[in-house]
Amino acid sequence: MARQEKESRGLVPGLLSGMATTARTAFRPTHTRQYPDVAPDLPPRSRGVIALLADNCTSCMLCARECPDWCIYIDSHKETIPPASEGGRPRQQNVLDRFAIDFSLCMYCGICIEVCPFDALFWSPEFEYAETDIRDLLHEKERLGEWMATVPPPAAFEPGALEEVVVDEPATEEDATQPPEATR
Repeated sequence: MARQEKESRGLVPGLLSGMATTARTAFRPTHTRQYPDVAPDLPPRSRGVIALLADNCTSCMLCARECPDWCIYIDSHKETIPPASEGGRPRQQNVLDRFAIDFSLCMYCGICIEVCPFDALFWSPEFEYAETDIRDLLHEKERLGEWMATVPPPAAFEPGALEEVVVDEPATEEDATQPPEATR
């Protein structure tokens, strides 16, 4: 019985409190933007899509091996390059045939970009690449290369970041032969 009285007492004040909140917020300006009509202001270094600079890719497969989702597919073949100078020996070079990322599997962690030792992968702020069919989210190297035009230049260094570190050199040859603790 006490429970029923408590519920009936709380219904009317709770309803009035909710209506008051609705009335207060109904006349405030909205914070949302009308997305298709108004482009959003993206923060710097925002993650949109992964862009590929195919000329830098050596088909080392580090990105594909480190990807936790296994969404990167790479195919390559080896070509023999003639020697650069007479008497040298020919060398072999990997040639990239296929580089594809399945964005339906990608979780945008950025590990592939971090582990690439040749700077072939970059973040592009482009985010408008929705497809009507999930199978169209498998992007090949041609499409990944198109996004290189949207990759922003690297950020400037912070002041003082490029100052040279001066290593203390021994004053004389005798000091150079001594252990470091003996010169102090």
